[in-house]
Formats: sequence, structure tokens, C-alpha cells
Amino acid sequence: MQKKLFNEIGLALLRIVPSVIMITHGIPKFQKLISGNLKFQDPIGIGEAPSLFLAVIAELVCPILIIIGFKTRWAALPTAITMGVAAFISHGSDALKEKELALLYLTFFVVIMLVGPGKYSIDKK
Repeated sequence: MQKKLFNEIGLALLRIVPSVIMITHGIPKFQKLISGNLKFQDPIGIGEAPSLFLAVIAELVCPILIIIGFKTRWAALPTAITMGVAAFISHGSDALKEKELALLYLTFFVVIMLVGPGKYSIDKK
């Protein structure tokens, strides 16, 4: 019984902590978006404004959904993709030190997609 409780607490921490930290990256992008400053990287060639909009979804909206555990596996997908783009395209030719954070986030969100939200989530209610 205690092992199951610790597993569920671990899943909640795995879901919540990286998502809260990811939001700190999404808020400045959201502020940039609502101010009308659409200047942004275009790593996959879809345009600056669409890239910024998708980054806001992946770094602000999806982490909020992940924190509350709503559609968790689906919400982790855009964030994982964004971190994959950051690691392998935006920082593709950089040293490991430069892409390390993106790789860690990518790992967290892929694990969340694989294991799900756990007991302490809206998805499990």
C-alpha cells in the first residue's frame, strides 16, 4: 500500500514540477504574443507568428493542463515536440551543454505521455 502511495506521489511530482518550470518559459512568450511583438525564431519554416503561437500553446497552455491532469497524455505531446525541436533543430549543432535543458524537458514530457498522469489528476477522477 505504501509503495503505491509513493508511486502516485512520484507521478504527481513528475507531472507538476517540470510543468510549473516550463510555464516560466511560456509566460514571457505569451506576453510577447499579446503585446503584438511577433518576432520569434522560425525553426521549422512555418513563420514567426505561428511558431510563437505554437510555443505559447506548448509552454503555457499544455503545462497548465498537465498540472491539473486533464488530457495529460495529449497535453504532453506538444510540449515534448517543442522540446524536441529546441534540442535537435534550434540547438542541433550546439554542444550538449546548450541543449541539455531541452533534452531533460523532452524526457520528462515523453515519460508523462508513456505513464500517464497517475491517481492525483482530473483524468483519474
